[in-house]
Amino acid sequence: MSGAATPDTSFGKVPSRTADLNETWDFLHRGVEHIMLHLEKGLSFSHYTNLYTTVYNYCTSTKMQGKLEGNRSGANLVGADLYQKLTVYLQEHFKPLLLKFDTLQDEELLRYYAQEWDRYTTGANYLNRLFTYLNRYWVKRERDEGKKTVYQVYTLALAQWKSGVFMHIQGHDTKLAGALLRMIERQRNGDVVDQGLIKKVVDSFVSLGLDNSDPNKECLDVYKEHFEIPFLDATDKYYRQESEAFLAQNSVSDYLKKAEDRLKEEEDRVERYLHTKTRKDLISRCENVLIREHLELMQDSFQRLLDYDQDEDLQRMYALLARIPDGLEPLRKRFESHVKQAGLSAVSKLSGEGAGANADSLDPKAYVDALLEVHRKNSETVQRSFKGEAGFAASLDKACREFVNRNAATGTSSTKSPELIAKHADMLLRKNNKMAEEDDLEGALNRVMILFKYLEDKDVFQTFYTTKLSKRLIHGVSASDEAEASMISKLKEACGFEYTNKLQRMFTDMSLSKDLTDNFKERMQQTHDDMDINFSIMVLGTNFWPLNPPTHDFLIPTEIAPTYDRFQKYYQSKHSGRKLTWLWNYSKNELRTNYLNQKYMLMTSSYQMAVLMQYNKHDTLSLEELVAATAVSKEILTQVLAVLVKAKILINDEAEQYDLNPNFKSKKIRVNLNQPIKAEVKQESSEVLKAVDEDRKYVIQATIVRIMKARKTMKNQALIQEVISQISQRFAPKIPDIKKAIETLLEKEYIERVDGQKDTFAYVA
Repeated sequence: MSGAATPDTSFGKVPSRTADLNETWDFLHRGVEHIMLHLEKGLSFSHYTNLYTTVYNYCTSTKMQGKLEGNRSGANLVGADLYQKLTVYLQEHFKPLLLKFDTLQDEELLRYYAQEWDRYTTGANYLNRLFTYLNRYWVKRERDEGKKTVYQVYTLALAQWKSGVFMHIQGHDTKLAGALLRMIERQRNGDVVDQGLIKKVVDSFVSLGLDNSDPNKECLDVYKEHFEIPFLDATDKYYRQESEAFLAQNSVSDYLKKAEDRLKEEEDRVERYLHTKTRKDLISRCENVLIREHLELMQDSFQRLLDYDQDEDLQRMYALLARIPDGLEPLRKRFESHVKQAGLSAVSKLSGEGAGANADSLDPKAYVDALLEVHRKNSETVQRSFKGEAGFAASLDKACREFVNRNAATGTSSTKSPELIAKHADMLLRKNNKMAEEDDLEGALNRVMILFKYLEDKDVFQTFYTTKLSKRLIHGVSASDEAEASMISKLKEACGFEYTNKLQRMFTDMSLSKDLTDNFKERMQQTHDDMDINFSIMVLGTNFWPLNPPTHDFLIPTEIAPTYDRFQKYYQSKHSGRKLTWLWNYSKNELRTNYLNQKYMLMTSSYQMAVLMQYNKHDTLSLEELVAATAVSKEILTQVLAVLVKAKILINDEAEQYDLNPNFKSKKIRVNLNQPIKAEVKQESSEVLKAVDEDRKYVIQATIVRIMKARKTMKNQALIQEVISQISQRFAPKIPDIKKAIETLLEKEYIERVDGQKDTFAYVA
């Protein structure tokens, strides 16, 4: 209670318990005056106690008797008189202050106001405690009886300041709020201002709001009417003028920084000296003026920012427009268009605008790299500039789906992209693959899966991939079993067990074939001492391997015929009900030369082996003789011979005459002649697409039956839509194909038309 200074002792003699109003107030007045004007001089505990006791004695006095206004006693009336005396004192207390306020302007006015407000509210707090008894009983009873304009002493002091000081200064010209707004404008203009002073004055506006029904409840009426509304209007005006003037002389990129800074400043302003409830309206007003009113201009500059990779500006634009409902949607659409165009351009550059016609000669690695680079760059933009926002991620996916499936390399074909990506995966998974050596193979496979996700015709990829895998396994050229298993696992995760079932069965067949070969060799060693051919066999399930037997006959060379016959008998003895179809077009051999000084090992296809075996007995043979000796078609045999001539094993000096080259030389002891021939490569592609078409027919039919079994009856259009929905993850079904499948199932009596109902089908149980 006491300060460092010597306490004031001039309050006079303490009134007796029976003192009247005038004597009581004379003593209290001197104490109140000291508290309101000279509190810095201190107040001793004894003086404080004397003042408190005087209030208590007077309020509990029974000297005045008699009934007034019904049952109200004189003691209660004494409380009213004291309340009235205090009210009048406060009103008189303001008069010298008002004279001073009238002479001040702007910051001087605010400083004096803040100083006197501090002094006044500190004093009012002391008075509130001094008049505790008045508050607790008389004021409470008055309020309980419905007199809501009777307040506790501290609230009374605020109410009197509001009517006697605040409203006088504020007046019709909003002098006090005007001074605040001019100070805030100076700060917005870059001047350093006393933010603590602004906060003190603004806080007083909050404190002066009174809710008569509950004085303890925060009421922002005064703050809103006299400060917040004019402040928000001034903010509107200020930023509208500033933004228009700034944009007239600066770029949109510069404006983005300006708007970002201004919004941060206003957030900071709320933290430093405004009421927190102003934040929502203030930021909304700023967003409207700084962003919404210039929305079109910002959106129009978005393309330029993308074209020049201006990441920081893109981040700012995203952060600003994200504040506005639907502010980002036009950007998402432009981003989608930008990514799509980038993808199309990247593919066009690989082999010129007419790349569709040259797609067969397109390097799968170059194609995949071009697509991935566009995805990588724009995916980074989504993460870095757009914070990975779902809408931009969806725009990226939509654009990638477009250019991955339809571009200059694909032309009008929906199967070309899956084919090229499958071929690239095949290259990655082969032995001696430079890409795998230069780069992390697992990472390269993950990047393949990025593009796989966007393929519409995943079944085409699946069929090409299966075909390529079968070749890798048959020829033993897989990079590793681990890499193969990893890729199958990725495909399984993306498309489910059914998608990879065949792939996994192929590995099972390879394992069983190794055991079969070992067992066969063991048996032969026991029964045939003359078996000098190193022989291994792969027995592959027809349903799981995409392999087709040769379309022409093949005469088995006499050198391998005994081994062939022995294995046939051995296999039939183990599996009597099974039929073996020999795939000579996929088989391979190794031949050792004996006619040259240097011994070479020639790695050949079965057809090359069949041709070279003929030269054990002849030095020269005609094309017709070779056709007769091997039974291989003339078209394929011509290409087989071309490889042998190119390798200089055979000499073709005369038309259709082929001589064994007695002077053959090679730098390598092992010479690989087993190169794919054009007829086989072309046939593979057409066979894959034919297989895809066949599979699709059955998939569509099976899907229709499954749907109809569950639904029992369905209208034509609803059935078509449901089929599309269920199959679209695997491929994009064409409506005519679905209609054809429905007709097929009607013929097979899996479904039937419902009598009397147009275009409605029923499941036939």
